[in-house]
Amino acid sequence: MKVDGGCHCGLIRYEAVVDPGRAMVCHCSDCQTLSGTAFRTVVPALEFRLLAGQPKVYVKTAESGNQRQQAFCAECGTPIYSGAVSGTPAYFLRIGSIRQRAELPAKSQVWCRSALGWLQDLKDLPQTR
Repeated sequence: MKVDGGCHCGLIRYEAVVDPGRAMVCHCSDCQTLSGTAFRTVVPALEFRLLAGQPKVYVKTAESGNQRQQAFCAECGTPIYSGAVSGTPAYFLRIGSIRQRAELPAKSQVWCRSALGWLQDLKDLPQTR
């Protein structure tokens, strides 16, 4: 599936090809902290091309010792992707930065042991438009 997206302020724009069947939710504590919310939704990019701007990259070292790039807009802070620090480039796009995000429902969840318990209760909360 061809997608396009970018950051909130418009400084960064990209296009990519993704496999919608691999969209996922990650509940790990790093994703909670880096996203500023309860989980992060991602989809791996089969192809990725920046059209405008250059993201700022922060390298995070996991408990395992693995390092991952965390790319975001230095102006507005929108998370764009994560990827390996070395080797073949692989991009895990942040679904919130993809314009077609409504067409990318999560197909799996990872690091569920770190999931916040109250997530199961969201369907029971009052809803407004």
